[in-house]
Amino acid sequence: MDLPFAYGGPLLVGHLRATPEDFRVTEILGYAADGEGEHVLLDVEKREANTAWVAGELARFAGVKLMAVGYAGLKDRHAVTRQAFSVQLAGREEPDWSAFPHAGVRILSSTRHRRKLKRGALEANDFVLVMRDVQGDRERAEEVLSAIAERGVPNYFGEQRFGHGGANVERARAMFAGRRMDRTTRSLLLSAARSQIFNEVLAARVRDGSWNGAIDGEIWCLNGSRARFGPEAVTDVLRQRLAEGDIHPSGPLWGRGDLPTQAQARQLEQGVVAAWQDLAAGLEQAGLEQDRRPLRLIPRHLHWRWLDETSLELSFRLPPGTYATVLMRELADAPQQAPIS
Repeated sequence: MDLPFAYGGPLLVGHLRATPEDFRVTEILGYAADGEGEHVLLDVEKREANTAWVAGELARFAGVKLMAVGYAGLKDRHAVTRQAFSVQLAGREEPDWSAFPHAGVRILSSTRHRRKLKRGALEANDFVLVMRDVQGDRERAEEVLSAIAERGVPNYFGEQRFGHGGANVERARAMFAGRRMDRTTRSLLLSAARSQIFNEVLAARVRDGSWNGAIDGEIWCLNGSRARFGPEAVTDVLRQRLAEGDIHPSGPLWGRGDLPTQAQARQLEQGVVAAWQDLAAGLEQAGLEQDRRPLRLIPRHLHWRWLDETSLELSFRLPPGTYATVLMRELADAPQQAPIS
């Protein structure tokens, strides 16, 4: 997918994930365990382990069905990640979690909880990334990092959403044409089709320079919330809220129903969707409803430091459903030493 850059393209080259320790992710739930209940909330650190695999091994170890295990989000395999899992133990004795038999997985704590963890039920993810063998214009790269901290980056869906070589979009077309898919694959392909349309709308806004600005007929997303409002006249108050990161322009997550945008924003979105009408029609027939996603992603607590002459460490916090890779692509061409899972 050839997506335009907001800051002119990467200024550095290097390698990301030379070791799993160079890609660290910590999940922030935003709440504490209840301290009682039939579930156990586990704080788990995993290294080179797939989230779904860990869930299955936790179920096996606890002697429960897989559906009794919950987690808020999928975390990268080729990384060191810390995330929460819940295990329902109604009528069962809690196992000795310290005896969990996998060297790459550590259970750091366990606390009783009333509810199963649901997908997406987290506040944020904290990242600490190290890029090795870095070459390029360091001074200009740090200027771009300062701009990203203030103005953000285009909130593209990352390459993970589209499968190896971007094949999931073509698979979605085959599904819309009648090919049968299991439930899990169907959900994956619907997400890929929706993400493709969103990315194309955002790409058009990056090209015309409005991805982090205001155009007539805009629908606004509140920062850190699913709430949205508009369209309404663009005022100095709205511009100030936009500059402060309190609101963001939005793009469509396609489905049934009428576009809520008007005027210039609606015209732009309709023009992009016309080029992807087969995907749009398939999403509507699948029963998805119109939704919105912010066009802009502003990382919180963005810091950077040079560990040595060729090693750059970045740390930042992102909301759920967003991608560290879309921030990194604005800064550096950094091939992965291991594939993204």
